[in-house]
Amino acid sequence: MAQEDLKKQTQKKINPNNIPGSDDDQKKRPRFSIYWIYGLILAAIFGYNLYRGVGTAGVETNQIAFKQMVKQGDVEKIKTIRNKKLVRIFTNPDSLKTKQDYYKRLFGKDYDVISKSAQPQLFFSIVDDKTFATQMGDFYKQYPEISQVPDSPDDEGELFGQIISTLLPILLIGLLFIMMMRKVGGGASGGGPGGIFNIGKSKAQLFDKGTKVNINFGDVAGLDEAKVEVMEIVDFLKNPKKYTALGGKIPKGALLIGPPGTGKTLLAKAVAGEAQVPFFSLSGSDFVEMFVGVGASRVRDLFKQAREKAPCIIFIDEIDAIGRARGKNMMMSNDERENTLNQLLVEMDGFGTDLGIIILAATNRPDVLDNALLRPGRFDRQISIDRPDLVGREAIFKVHLIPIKISQTLDIHKLAEQTPGFAGADIANVCNEAALIAARKGKDAVDMSDFQDAIDRVIGGLEKKNKIILPEEKEIIAYHEAGHAICGWFLEHAYPLLKVTVVPRGTAALGYAQYTPKEQYLYNTDQLMDQICMTLGGRAAEQIFFDKISTGASNDLQQITKMAYAMVTVYGMNEKVGNISFYDPTQENTFTKPYSEETGKMIDHEVRLLIESAYERTKELLTLRKKEVEILAKELLKKEVLFKSDVELLIGKRPYEEKKALDIIDNPKDGVIQDPVDGVVVENPA
Repeated sequence: MAQEDLKKQTQKKINPNNIPGSDDDQKKRPRFSIYWIYGLILAAIFGYNLYRGVGTAGVETNQIAFKQMVKQGDVEKIKTIRNKKLVRIFTNPDSLKTKQDYYKRLFGKDYDVISKSAQPQLFFSIVDDKTFATQMGDFYKQYPEISQVPDSPDDEGELFGQIISTLLPILLIGLLFIMMMRKVGGGASGGGPGGIFNIGKSKAQLFDKGTKVNINFGDVAGLDEAKVEVMEIVDFLKNPKKYTALGGKIPKGALLIGPPGTGKTLLAKAVAGEAQVPFFSLSGSDFVEMFVGVGASRVRDLFKQAREKAPCIIFIDEIDAIGRARGKNMMMSNDERENTLNQLLVEMDGFGTDLGIIILAATNRPDVLDNALLRPGRFDRQISIDRPDLVGREAIFKVHLIPIKISQTLDIHKLAEQTPGFAGADIANVCNEAALIAARKGKDAVDMSDFQDAIDRVIGGLEKKNKIILPEEKEIIAYHEAGHAICGWFLEHAYPLLKVTVVPRGTAALGYAQYTPKEQYLYNTDQLMDQICMTLGGRAAEQIFFDKISTGASNDLQQITKMAYAMVTVYGMNEKVGNISFYDPTQENTFTKPYSEETGKMIDHEVRLLIESAYERTKELLTLRKKEVEILAKELLKKEVLFKSDVELLIGKRPYEEKKALDIIDNPKDGVIQDPVDGVVVENPA
């Protein structure tokens, strides 16, 4: 308020005597618009047409009086109005003056009106124009000494019809003109998006200082390291001298990299809420348009607006839409996307680069971005945002549980344990699903069972208890799941069982099993082999107990095949192939293999041997533990759902229970994969 008062006082000092042309005078003057001229022109045209077409109607007379006037030579001419069945009489002005007494007796009080009105002064009605012409012909034959009065037949429009016929075309033309001006100019005032002239304007949404954003850093949980990096940028904008005093420079850009749902856009929203500077937000696809040159034009306009608002922040979500590596166009043509990227590169770090503009961008495809875009000077910082670990998931649960009425017995730490590999968006979905499930059951608060149902719903899909499954099929599913559970129970490096069920879920899952993976980043050969054996437990149990195999292990086979090929071709875990990795992170050799045909045959052979040896080992284990498999399978057929505590009561505690500290933590990089029979198992990073 003090700045506004100072500004008003300064204006008064500049113009103390209210000199014409000052700002106050300009405010008092009525605003002139080009539409006033258009309105005056239209009114003049309308008035002219109306005045020209509609004159005075005159005084009504009859045909007898008309013929009497014709005999005396007082009629100059007549006009037969065919469509109105009228005859308008144009009198001789001299006759009216010389024969005033006669016409006063003939017309009475109407004579004064007749003498003062413009021609035609009189009119009378007729039956038909042709009948009138015949009657006048007979009249002239009867009085041959009378000279014939000239007649000029014509049509006239009615007043309302003439107004419509005159005004409607003008209104249509004016309306069309206004619509064209709005389309061309983008609005009545000539601005705004959507116009032809504004197609090159930026579509960025501006959050200025007065705009309130309801998200701040307190709403962002589980991203502590990323928050520190971004908060430093915000702090630099608020307190620049703190850093420039030591010779430091503000980073020009920060790139947020991470899988979908980890909170990249949420972190940017928090920056908009915390930073007391203008914040421009847009998507990478906002630069794309069907017209040539529009993308580069929008980049120029965006940075022009940013320079006017500097210091400010520009956030570009999904920047891979315009930031893909150049030279990948197979058509070898002038790619519009590359032109947009070139303009963005120049604006971020070129000769005309200004200080005070920070670029934030987010993508989950950093591998496809152009190297020139990633270099320091454009994006000085690349902030990696991974899936949260156990502590991070617990913090995220606490944030999303704030608006939910939860039970006092809810264990948030246990919820974090049961959601390995979940991103922030997945956890938010679980909390929402749990609230909906509790409301569906008519509960007053959301308890642990609701969250467990929500986790099962998110991971395995919708539960389908009404799905018709034959008894023999259900028995196969039960032994299949029991085989997985026993392998995970008695293999040291396999993930421990958390829950197993034979209730169908999702579109194809006939069973569902959930495991608690370990939080680790390095895997040795023994650990990977135990994972393969556990995955093959379902197929091995079917062969042992039914001497047949089913199609239920299709997803198991896909996982172990992927894992075995990774061990041989990526991690160098095979003696014959050796310490060689054929993994190509850039994927430049998509159509060619980086090894010979003989090496390919050797790789296939070694993968088959590896899987075959794991399968034989699994069958030996399940044969040895055949009794335990039968106990679990029969109990599954009865209860349909078994938890870890139930398995401990049936077959005893897990032999490797002394490593419980490792069992309760998980691997944030592992996701959950749905199996047609198993439903869900944890996919190994291999």
